[in-house]
Amino acid sequence: VQLVESGGGSVQAGGSLTLSCVASGFSYSRYCMGWLRQAPGKEREGVAVTDSDGRTHYADSVKGRFTISQDNANNALYLQMNSLKPEDTAMYYCGADSTGAGYCFGTVESYEYNYSGQGIQVTVSS
Repeated sequence: VQLVESGGGSVQAGGSLTLSCVASGFSYSRYCMGWLRQAPGKEREGVAVTDSDGRTHYADSVKGRFTISQDNANNALYLQMNSLKPEDTAMYYCGADSTGAGYCFGTVESYEYNYSGQGIQVTVSS
């Protein structure tokens, strides 16, 4: 199982970025997929999840600004981030969890994943 993130970078506050995650070695349709982040000096926190039926859930901190989506045919996961704030600055990871057979059980912010990628940096300047 391998997850590879791309699309990070630096942006000014109020700007947008789209993160992508491509998986190999498994099918998204059997996993709960999500994005999580870790800022310097802070614990890792989940920001969004999506299940095999396309249901999505978001952390309160990003609700209304971030959108998670997936393309099962291409094993790709996306995170569209709008109205970015300096506090969104973090390393972002995509995660995959097989324990729910495609469904997500647990709270978004503390969701546990079987697998995660290497991460990609997002920096938002004020």
